[in-house]
Amino acid sequence: MKLKYIENGFQIIQDDRILLNHTSDNPAFFVGMGQEKISAYRGNFDIQDILMEKIPLTHCQFDNNQIQLSYQNNTPPLLILMYSSLEDGKSILTIKSENPTLNRFWIKLSSSESEKVWGCGEQMSYFNLRGRHFPLWTSEPGVGRDKSTELTFLSDKYNKAGGDYYNTNYPQPTFVSSEHYACHINSSAYADFDFRNQTYYELQVWEIPESIEFFTAPTFLELVEKLSLRFGRQPELPEWIYNGVILGLKGGEENSFSRLENAVESGIPVAGLWCEDWAGIRETSFGKRLFWDWKWSKNRYPNLDNRIQTLKEKNIRFLAYVSPYLCEDGELFPIAKEKSLFALNSKGEVALVDFGEFNCGVLDFTNKETREWFKKEIIQKNMLDLGVSGWMADFGEYLPTEDLFLANGVSSTIMHNAWPPLWASVNAEAVAERGLTGEVMYFMRAGFTNTQKYCPMLWAGDQCVDFSRHDGLNTVICGALSSGILGNAYHHSDIGGYTSLFGNRRTKEVFERWVDMAAFTPMMRTHECNRPDENFQFDHDIATMAHLAKMVKIYKHLTPYLKHFSNEAHTKGYPIQRALFLHFENDLNTYDIQDQYLYGSELLVAPVHKQAVHEWKVYLPAGETWVYVWDKKEIRGGQYLLVPALIGQPPLFYRKDSKWATLFDDIVNIE
Repeated sequence: MKLKYIENGFQIIQDDRILLNHTSDNPAFFVGMGQEKISAYRGNFDIQDILMEKIPLTHCQFDNNQIQLSYQNNTPPLLILMYSSLEDGKSILTIKSENPTLNRFWIKLSSSESEKVWGCGEQMSYFNLRGRHFPLWTSEPGVGRDKSTELTFLSDKYNKAGGDYYNTNYPQPTFVSSEHYACHINSSAYADFDFRNQTYYELQVWEIPESIEFFTAPTFLELVEKLSLRFGRQPELPEWIYNGVILGLKGGEENSFSRLENAVESGIPVAGLWCEDWAGIRETSFGKRLFWDWKWSKNRYPNLDNRIQTLKEKNIRFLAYVSPYLCEDGELFPIAKEKSLFALNSKGEVALVDFGEFNCGVLDFTNKETREWFKKEIIQKNMLDLGVSGWMADFGEYLPTEDLFLANGVSSTIMHNAWPPLWASVNAEAVAERGLTGEVMYFMRAGFTNTQKYCPMLWAGDQCVDFSRHDGLNTVICGALSSGILGNAYHHSDIGGYTSLFGNRRTKEVFERWVDMAAFTPMMRTHECNRPDENFQFDHDIATMAHLAKMVKIYKHLTPYLKHFSNEAHTKGYPIQRALFLHFENDLNTYDIQDQYLYGSELLVAPVHKQAVHEWKVYLPAGETWVYVWDKKEIRGGQYLLVPALIGQPPLFYRKDSKWATLFDDIVNIE
C-alpha cells in the first residue's frame, strides 16, 4: 500500500485500487462527540448513543510526514495522521487528537459491489459480513438470536437475553477483504463496522483510536499467516487431547465417575473428565449453575485428589472450571476483599454483579496484586496442584460499565472489550510459570484483540440445544470460520449445545448430529447443558453410546493428520477448520459458504445441521477431484450434489491426490 497526495486530499492505494479516498468534497474522516448510555442485565447490554456532533474533516493540510485534518481552513487540526508503510505488506495510520472532548471517530473505506468481507471476531450468524453492520462489544450472544422466533421473544421478555445476529462473546475490530487486504483498528472502545453500503465501509469507534493497521498479501492463507503473527499464535495441541472425547459431567463424585467408567467400558475412547461442578453446585431458575468459590468442594467430590491420580494412571485427564469473579457467599470472597483485590464502586465498596440470582465481586486484574493472587492461589494452588489438566475459563464478557472503578484508572467502558484478553493472560501466565504451556488445555468463549496470544482453544459459547438458524448447530461452524480467518487456530463447541429454556430440549438427533461434526474439530467435548435432567445425554441409550464411540474412534484415527496441522497452526497460524476459499481462491462460489469447511487442507466436511433430513446438499470446490469417503466414488469439483444424510456418516470428501488418502480410506472400516 502507498499514500498518494491529490488535489484537496489524499488516497491510500493498494496496487491499483483506491482503498481510501479523502477529499474536501467527499471526506473519509469524521470526528464527533456523543454520550453513550449502556445498561447491563446478566451479560446482556442495551447500548444507546446520544450523538451531539458529527464533524466532517473537509480541510486537509500536509506538514512534513503529517496530515492535519480540520473542518475548515484556518482552524486548529482535529486529527493528525501519520502514514507509515512497513515491510511485508503492512502499513499503519497513526492517529492523534489534541482535543480531549472528541470521543467519536468514523472512517470510510472504499469498496466494490462484489467485494466480500469476513472476520470481526467470532461471528455466529453470518460469515460474509456484507450487507449488514456489526456492533463490536463483548457480551452474551443471546438465546435464540432471531427476533422472528418465539424463543428469542420469550428470552427478551423474561430475561432481556434474546440477542441478535451480531451479538457475540468474541468481537474484534478486524476484517479481511476479498481484495486481499485486512484492516484492524487499535482500540478497545465500542465500535460498529458497517458494511451495508455498496461503495464504502464506514467504521465507527467511540474514541479516537490509536492507529489503524492494514495488511496485504497475494493469497488468503498468507494474509491469515500475517494476522496470526500480529495477534498471536497458539501452541500445538497437548498429546493427551488426541486420546478421545472429554466427557462433561456435573453430577458429583459418585455419579460423574461411575458414568465415566460406564462410558469407557462401552468402548468410548476418553481423553478427559470435565467436572465443572468441582467447586460446588448452585440451583437457580435457569438450571444447575456452579458455586463460584474456586476451590475443591470436598462435599461434592470427597476423594477428588485420589480420583484424579487414578485417572492419570489410566491416561485420562481431569478438567475443571473457573471464572474471574468470586461469589459473595463463598469462602474466598472475604479473603479477596481483605486484600483489596476487587474493583470498587463510587462508594469505595466492592462492586457487585448479578450473575443470575447470585452476586459476585469483580476481581480487578489491572491490579498486579490481584493477578498474582489469582495465579498463585486459585490456578496454581487450587487447580494445578490438585492435578487439574485443563479448565473452562468462562465469563470474560461481563465487566460492568456503570459505577465500577479499576486500579489502572481507565474507564470501565474502554476496558470492557479489553477484559477477555486480560483474563486470558492471567490464565496463560499461571500456566507458563509452571512450565505447562502446551500441556494444560484451558478454553474460553470471550475474546477480543490479542486473545489468541493467550488462549490455546476457543469454545463457541452457549448455543441452544437445537438446529435453529441463528443459535443452533450450524452457528458453531460459522464461528470457527470467522475467528479462524483472523488466526485463531483452534475452535470447538459443547457437543449437543448448552442452553435449554422455554421447553426447548436437546434430542437424540441433535446430539448425534453434533457428534458427527465434532469428530472433525480440534477437540471433542460433551456438555450436559444447563438442565441436564430434562435433556438427552450421551448415555441415555446403548445406540447413542455406540455412535459416540465410533465417531470418537474416527477422531482418534485421524490423530497423525490432526497433529500435522496442529504443528502448522503453531508455526503459521492456519486454522484447523478452514473456509473453503483459503485453498480455492479462484472458485468464487466458495466465498459465501459458511456451513462447510476444510479440516486441514485435505478433508472437506459438510455437517448436517437440519432436523429430519435424508439428503444433504454439498458444494465441492472446482479444480479438484474429490473422493466421497463412504463409497469411494470420485466426483469432479465445481458442482453441487446431494449425498445421503446418514447419522454416523457425515458428508465427508477428500482430495483424490492427497497423501493422506490411505488414512481417509480406512475411516469407513471404523465401527
